Amino acid sequence: MAGIKNQNRKRKPKKYIQRHKRSMVLVSMIILMLVAVVSVNMLSLSDKQAKYDAQKADLQAQIDDEEGRADEIEGLKDYVGSDEYIESVAREKLGLAYKDETLFKASK
Repeated sequence: MAGIKNQNRKRKPKKYIQRHKRSMVLVSMIILMLVAVVSVNMLSLSDKQAKYDAQKADLQAQIDDEEGRADEIEGLKDYVGSDEYIESVAREKLGLAYKDETLFKASK
């Protein structure tokens, strides 16, 4: 009987080791698959990040252009409200002049 018990003891560790190896292989494969999926997603996200950075730079350039245009419009608004603009329009479009000025027109 003692010989049979020793054989059973030897078989159990072998089965345990085989099961352990299978489970380790399975876990390793799952981890490798997860690493592959994460790597693919990382590449995809880096491509998206590059596109977003380019879009951000383009939008910032547009913002800068519009701010310059807004400053130009503000300057034009100040000029339109000035006496200089009123005199310019009166001379060019209405043909008006000061009392002591003489206007000369070029003949065609």
